[in-house]
Amino acid sequence: MDVTLHLAQDPEADALLGRSPLAALIGMLLDQQVPMEWAFKGPWTIARRLGTDDLDAHDIAAQDPEAFAELLSRKPAVHRYPGSMARRIQQLCQYLVEHCDGDPEALWADAGSGRELLGRLQDLPGFGKQKAQIFLALLGKQLGVRPEGWREAAGPYGEATSFRSVADITGPESLAKVRAHKQEMKAAAKAAKGDR
Repeated sequence: MDVTLHLAQDPEADALLGRSPLAALIGMLLDQQVPMEWAFKGPWTIARRLGTDDLDAHDIAAQDPEAFAELLSRKPAVHRYPGSMARRIQQLCQYLVEHCDGDPEALWADAGSGRELLGRLQDLPGFGKQKAQIFLALLGKQLGVRPEGWREAAGPYGEATSFRSVADITGPESLAKVRAHKQEMKAAAKAAKGDR
């Protein structure tokens, strides 16, 4: 994996996301209740604080939980909820160590279909259906991982011309379109609540 992503909107952080499947997975895990750029810069921040230029599932899984939580909590914190996210990241890495020998690419390397890959992603700690579909769409649209039926398995996030999620962000213009779509969805949900 060596592509150019623009999710953190920071050249060094995006370079790590583009070359490290684990960094991309951790960024996706962090992408909740914080701005997307903050979430996807998190893997680079973690790597820097660990004193490395990449992330390793074996190393993260073996970290002392309290020390790892402190590492994520240092200013500026990696996430709004650094303690709980530190635990989730370690759970993700432990899962990868146990099921994939620490190699995230093993999740998709031999996936026979989009549905199978979606199931594997949903099995990851911290990945519900929506997060798994968004990551599947990111794999297909930007990382060249396209098992048969991947668009269908990714649901609306797999649509070719959509601007719904991080899977569709290739630069500042598409980021603005994704933000506008999310604001429309929030406004529609708020209006629907008001109609009850």
